[in-house]
Amino acid sequence: HCNFEFDLCGWKQDENDNFNWHLRTSSTAKLGTGPATDHTLQEQSGHYIFIKSSFFQLPGQKARISSPVLSRKNKNCKVCEVVVVAGMIIFYYHMYGAHIGSLIIYQRTTLKHEKILLNLTGNQGNFWQRKALTLSGDGEEDFQVVFEGIAGEGPKDGIALDDLTFSREC
Repeated sequence: HCNFEFDLCGWKQDENDNFNWHLRTSSTAKLGTGPATDHTLQEQSGHYIFIKSSFFQLPGQKARISSPVLSRKNKNCKVCEVVVVAGMIIFYYHMYGAHIGSLIIYQRTTLKHEKILLNLTGNQGNFWQRKALTLSGDGEEDFQVVFEGIAGEGPKDGIALDDLTFSREC
């Protein structure tokens, strides 16, 4: 579980993207550029990670952050043949703005094969929303979950993530 109150909890910025996700609070945000509070504490002093479109990012540029590696040797983190036990990632996102970009979540194997788990584009509302995604159970490779934010065209538009949690099975 990562609520970003102290650090990135082992999540790592990808090196082959255009810019980074930033740890921040709502109290440091400029008016109109992100959620009013974090999801965890529901306070302006609470932390989350955030990307925003700005003059420094061109529309379509990407910021990616990856989970620690999850082992396929843990049989409960994949869908088993006899008993259906599915590993999941649960998270909260905030995507608000007239010209917001996209949020794409991937499951990436150690051999860099990527499978899209979710693709959200455009304004999703000015509030935190919960999403639970099932991690696919095929293959024997270790894997990561990758969050990719794609810059939109609005300088005040942004994407925020908070409370990223892997289910106990993982």
